[in-house]
Amino acid sequence: MAARLLGLDDILDLRAYERVRDDYRRRVIELKRRRRVGLGPILTAVFESADTVRFQVQEMARAERIATDEGIAHELEVYNRLIPAEGELSATLFVELTTEAELRHWLPRLVGIERALVFELGTPVEFAVESVPEASHAQALTRETVTAAVHYVRFPFPPEAAERFADLDGPVALAVHHPQYEARTELPPDVRAVLAADLAGRTELLPMG
Repeated sequence: MAARLLGLDDILDLRAYERVRDDYRRRVIELKRRRRVGLGPILTAVFESADTVRFQVQEMARAERIATDEGIAHELEVYNRLIPAEGELSATLFVELTTEAELRHWLPRLVGIERALVFELGTPVEFAVESVPEASHAQALTRETVTAAVHYVRFPFPPEAAERFADLDGPVALAVHHPQYEARTELPPDVRAVLAADLAGRTELLPMG
């Protein structure tokens, strides 16, 4: 099933957003906590939804003072690509580096990291669902000797794997298998429940008021 994309009616104008921003921001931060998976010392995956995308668009409009339908429509065109369709998960992968020396060390070594993530379901592993770069992001990765610090990836789940993900009796882990970086994190129950709802297309937008 196609993703439920955001439209102009889902985005508040600047004055209306300012009135609800503090409470809405607090709730989105809590929502993102259950969508965040750390992978070793320098990688973090944040799984996207219509809520996280709407928050990003609202914050971009606020920061850039975007007040026209045309401007908001452009932001929606960019960020709607991150909303997962039923049967897939979508994540922003952050390479969390804070110094110039770390950037010079790691970014050349992590080329291809956007294709190195995998969901491993069961012990032993029954299903392995590998990451695929979001199409427009993949086109933008033109440098072969250094990677970006932010990547946008999708995980297309076969129906059997999606059913296994929702079955809470067995473990599900997110792993990285890259020649220069290995990490594995088993999903806690609250994170797994949220992502299972995404896979089933059951995610609903938070109220803004």
